[in-house]
Amino acid sequence: MADQDQAELRMSAAKLRQEHEDYDAAINAMITVGCDALRIQRMKKKKLAIKDTLTKIEDQIIPDIIA
Repeated sequence: MADQDQAELRMSAAKLRQEHEDYDAAINAMITVGCDALRIQRMKKKKLAIKDTLTKIEDQIIPDIIA
């Protein structure tokens, strides 16, 4: 993989990590305030989708090596 491609993947991963943390903080705030359970569930679903995308990108950065 080219260095530029790897750098772009790392940048995307960093953005997704930050977005994941932002959703986590927002969800915790919504729970504290006592927001609607459906809205919280939707936020958690979005957070999980971000985590899945992040995992896929990290797998591209560090491929599995079969020994």
